[in-house]
Amino acid sequence: MSSVPDLAVSAPPTAESGRTVKRSPISTDWITRPLFGILLAGAALWVTLLGGMPFVLFIAVGSAAGLREWHRLFSERYMFPAALTMIAMIAALLWQLYAVPMAGPFSQVISLACLLTGCLANLALGLWRQETPLSHAAGAFYIGLPAVTLLMLRQSMPHPTWLVVLLFLAVWATDTGALLSGNLIGGPKLAPALSPKKTWAGSIGGLICAAVVAAGLALIWRVQILPAVAFGCVTSLAAQMGDLFESLIKRRVGRKDSGGLIPGHGGVLDRIDSILFAAPVAAFLVLAIGFDPVAGLQP
Repeated sequence: MSSVPDLAVSAPPTAESGRTVKRSPISTDWITRPLFGILLAGAALWVTLLGGMPFVLFIAVGSAAGLREWHRLFSERYMFPAALTMIAMIAALLWQLYAVPMAGPFSQVISLACLLTGCLANLALGLWRQETPLSHAAGAFYIGLPAVTLLMLRQSMPHPTWLVVLLFLAVWATDTGALLSGNLIGGPKLAPALSPKKTWAGSIGGLICAAVVAAGLALIWRVQILPAVAFGCVTSLAAQMGDLFESLIKRRVGRKDSGGLIPGHGGVLDRIDSILFAAPVAAFLVLAIGFDPVAGLQP
């Protein structure tokens, strides 16, 4: 659920008229935001369909950029060693999962052990540097766990490609639906202490859009609608929690955006905050409890 600039902002009175004029509601964000959003979404779907090393590299690059921004939020001076520690750990972990895929609890234990190692390494580094050690340590699970679970979903059986496609589209539908309904309807604020522009209308609109997209995909794929819609709704709620969590972090450190790498969106974390919460939830549903939202779909 991303926010957009106010449509009209009052400008100072002009010297000639002394009257207050309104700036044009047209902003470059209305061009760059959807343009880069479509390009990134297209790239994500393309590598998901390809699978294999392109998917691993895409997740690794996104994780590296997100980790850089995460550590920079808490420490400009010592951001590089903390981020480098986690980038190396996640890259090695993703390679291990890709090159030597394992199934069952043992794979999950190895993955969690790698994440814990990175967490402890950054905790020690933060204590040594006296720079927010808990915040630096948290990056391992905040960004590392979603990266690992996305790869696990892409390697799951019997139809991993479409599970990830369903997850991505449900999360993007949540963001788009929340943006449109929140700005068109407005109303009571969802969590004004965290994000003053998010509304209940936006939250409900995002949830409905995710359900509609999931139902549409179920019809196209000719699978049962209810499981797909349930999956879409649960991941939509998780995505909204991820959006609120990043808003909380940025408010605590006094930042509007996590970075400026993506025009119209801000930083990488501003773009992937929803999926960072939705991916582990989806992996838990599919891999831990055996829920299949597209049961019956051909591999």
